[in-house]
Amino acid sequence: MRKFFQEIKADLKFRSAGPGQKLSEPARVPKEKPKAEAAPKPRQGPTDEAQMAAAAALARMELKPKAKPPSSQGAIKNQVRKELMAEAAASVKGVSADQEDPAFSDKEAAAEPSVSGVYFICPLTSTVVRKDEKEKHIREAIKSYFSVDPVAASIMEIHTLNKDREKVRVGVETMAKYLDNIYLHPEEEKYQKIKLQNKVFQERINCLEGIHRFFQSVGFETKTLPVPGQGKIFQYTTEEYYVLKEEMLTKLEDLKDYKEQLLSCEPLRLQLDRQLCVFKPSPEAARFELPNDFYNLTAEEIKREQRLRTEAVEKASMLRTRAMREKEEQREMRKYNYTLLRVRFPDGYLLQGTFYAREPVSVLYNFVREALRDNWLPFELLGPGGLKLTDDNLAFNECGLVPSALLTLAWDAAVMSDIEASGQEQPASPLKPELLSRVQTLS
Repeated sequence: MRKFFQEIKADLKFRSAGPGQKLSEPARVPKEKPKAEAAPKPRQGPTDEAQMAAAAALARMELKPKAKPPSSQGAIKNQVRKELMAEAAASVKGVSADQEDPAFSDKEAAAEPSVSGVYFICPLTSTVVRKDEKEKHIREAIKSYFSVDPVAASIMEIHTLNKDREKVRVGVETMAKYLDNIYLHPEEEKYQKIKLQNKVFQERINCLEGIHRFFQSVGFETKTLPVPGQGKIFQYTTEEYYVLKEEMLTKLEDLKDYKEQLLSCEPLRLQLDRQLCVFKPSPEAARFELPNDFYNLTAEEIKREQRLRTEAVEKASMLRTRAMREKEEQREMRKYNYTLLRVRFPDGYLLQGTFYAREPVSVLYNFVREALRDNWLPFELLGPGGLKLTDDNLAFNECGLVPSALLTLAWDAAVMSDIEASGQEQPASPLKPELLSRVQTLS
C-alpha cells in the first residue's frame, strides 16, 4: 500500500515539475547518476493497483443519488396538478387562479369584462335579474301573482318549484282526475271529498309543493269529519278532508277550465337577456373578457372538470383517431351554458349578444335580422376561419362558437349589385337608428 502512495506522489511531482527540472525521488530510493547522453525516460502509466483504485472511486460516485431530470410527461402531470389545486382553492375563495398568481399583469387585471354577467328577464314582472338571483325572484314573482290570479299562480307554483318532472306529471294527472270526477258526476257526494291521509293522495300529491294552495283556490276547504271506527259499532274517529264548497257545484265549467289549465301549464322560465350592444369598429373585436357567470361551476362540476383534465394528461401520449378527437372536442364544448357572440358588419360595426350554448344558429340569424334597418336583405354569417354557417339547426356548441366568437356578416352579392344598379341611395349603416343612437366604444 505504501508503494502505491509513493507512486501516486511521484506521478504528481512529475506533472508539477517545470521544463528542464529534475524530479526528486523518494528518500528511500538510492540516487543514480544520470547519464549525459541518455534520452529522458518516458512517463509510465498508472499501475494496475492505481487503475483499480480509480475504478472504485468512480463506482462510489455512481452510487450517489442524482437528480432525475423530469420527463415531459411528468412535467405535464405536475403542472396540471398545480393548476387543479389552484383552481380548487380559487373556487372556495371566490377568486380566479390568475388573480392569485403574482405574475398576473396589470393590463389583464385592469381589463373590463365584455359583459357584466348573465341576466334574465322575468315574464311576469319584466324585471331583469342576475343569474344567481333567478330562483329567489321566481318564488317572489309567483307569490305576488296570487293577488292577480290565485288559481293560475298555484298551478304555476306546482309546475315550476317541483323539479322532478315525473312526480309532477303523476301528481297533476291525479288532481285532474279528482276535478274530472266532480265535473262528470256532480250528484255523487263521494267525489266532493278528498281524504288527506289516503295512500294515493299522500304518495302522489302531498309530496308536491303548492298543492294545498291549489285546492284552496279552486274551491276546496279543509274539514275534519267523523269516520266509522274499524271493528267497533257506533264508534267514530275523525279524519281531515278537502271538501268542495257548495257554491262550486254551480260553477262546474270553472272546474273544467281549472283542470285544463293544470294539465297544460308549463314551468315559469325566465328568458335570457340578450344584452344587445352595438360597438364602433375596433381592432379589439376578437378580444373577449368573460365574467365568472360564463364559467361558474358547482362543486360537483369542479370535481368533474378535475377528473377530466387528469384523464386528458393520460390521453396526451395516446394515439387517437380523428373521430375520437372530435368526440372529445364536443364533450369539452358541452360544459359551457352560455356564449357571447359578436357579428362584424362590412362597415366594421359590431353587434353583440348573449346566447345559450345549445341554441341553434337560426336564433343568431333572427337576432341579426331584427337589428337591421331593412330586415329583408339576405345575408350570410361566416364563423372563425371564414366557415359559412349554413345549417340553421346546428347548436352553437356544435359549431365551436363557445364560450365566445367573432363572426362576419356578408351580404348577398347579387342583391347588392341590383341595389347599386338601381341607383337607390343606401343609408350609412344597415343597423336601426335606435341602435346606432346608443353605440359604444369597445374597450
